[in-house]
Amino acid sequence: MKLLNLILSIIIVIALVVLCQKIISNSIVNQKNKKDYAELNHIKYGFLNVDEWKTRITPIMEDEINKLHLSKAKERVLKKHIEALLSTLIDKVDKQIRQKNALTLKGRTEQSLIDTFIKVEDIKKGIPEYADAVMQEIKKPTTERQIKGALNEQLKQYSENTFDTQDTSELNGILRRTHSEDIESARSKIDSTILTMKDRIAKETLLLITLATILFGMCGFRKQPLRPPQYMILVLSLIVLLIAGVTTPMIDMEAKIPLLSMELMGHSIRFENQVLYFQSKSILDVFWILITHKAMQMKLVGVLLVTFSILFPVLKLVSSLGHYYDYRHARENSVIKFFVFNSGKWSMADVMVVAIFMAYVGFNGIITNEFGKLKSVTQEQELMFLTTNATSLQPGFYLFLTYTLLALFLSSFLARKPQLENAANLIMTKSKREVF
Repeated sequence: MKLLNLILSIIIVIALVVLCQKIISNSIVNQKNKKDYAELNHIKYGFLNVDEWKTRITPIMEDEINKLHLSKAKERVLKKHIEALLSTLIDKVDKQIRQKNALTLKGRTEQSLIDTFIKVEDIKKGIPEYADAVMQEIKKPTTERQIKGALNEQLKQYSENTFDTQDTSELNGILRRTHSEDIESARSKIDSTILTMKDRIAKETLLLITLATILFGMCGFRKQPLRPPQYMILVLSLIVLLIAGVTTPMIDMEAKIPLLSMELMGHSIRFENQVLYFQSKSILDVFWILITHKAMQMKLVGVLLVTFSILFPVLKLVSSLGHYYDYRHARENSVIKFFVFNSGKWSMADVMVVAIFMAYVGFNGIITNEFGKLKSVTQEQELMFLTTNATSLQPGFYLFLTYTLLALFLSSFLARKPQLENAANLIMTKSKREVF
């Protein structure tokens, strides 16, 4: 029975190693896909992009120009404007002629004749007739087509002279990698890949956590002392969980606008999935960002992070092995004793779990609150504004949490072993005394 349990435990450890490798590789690929998808949907390429607005507004303006038609009410308004313009034009012409004629004797003579035979007031009396003639010309189909053509040509020039100047090298790189001709096709391809990979990673993570828990149940949740192979197997399973936990993303922080809709000249304008912010980081990613930062205090935080959250747990596992097997009298070594029995208060694995969870809760609350304010403001305007907080905990968090919890059980197993050995020695000594 013991041999069967040992063989089964070894098989489970091998399965854990294989699952760990798959989770890490799949998570790295999916993390890159998520970043690309967030970049494709970033608000700078949508609602805040000049070219995007140009492609949406230009057809609306063309449609409105082509629908231009003078109704009876508009004709009356336009005729009044034309009459006012003609009156102003006549006054300006009369004024310019008088100013020019006043400069010479001949001019003054001509102006005297003009004043005798031509009255400006008489000319203005014919303004309604002139306006009717202009209106008749404007209402001709040929003139209407010419006006619309001129307006469309001007609109085309405005459109050609309006463009965005932001850097699109990253966007173009994503389109090349996905072999896509436009953003929409790239979105479709990446979104499908993300959903497939997400489901796969979730199943692999659940299986890894389940197998590790079963392994501890088989080897550790008994009052009997652990045999050396069992303890080695438990340590290996914890190392696998730790590696998977620190190398895979722990939290995805995303704030986006799923739908922003408005009405312009009777036409609907919609922007969907406008990403405002996205980050997907593992513990090692955070460490790398901190250690490569220019500020020395950030480098120090990065060193402390990796020391107390990764290095100390690893040293504790290695030291516990040496203490358990008493390798070269390791139980007498003060360093080994420190990491086995006293390093718990220095290890920040449990603190890291709490910090990640609090970051999730805090970021979730901040985004929800700010989006609520923004939505209340837009509801007062004629603007439809839907918001989503897509912040979520990722498999890395649950793997690291599982490692932290199971590591506590391993410490209790190790502390139990000497007591059992002492009890066995007392029984042995008592038996010898009874014999003699």
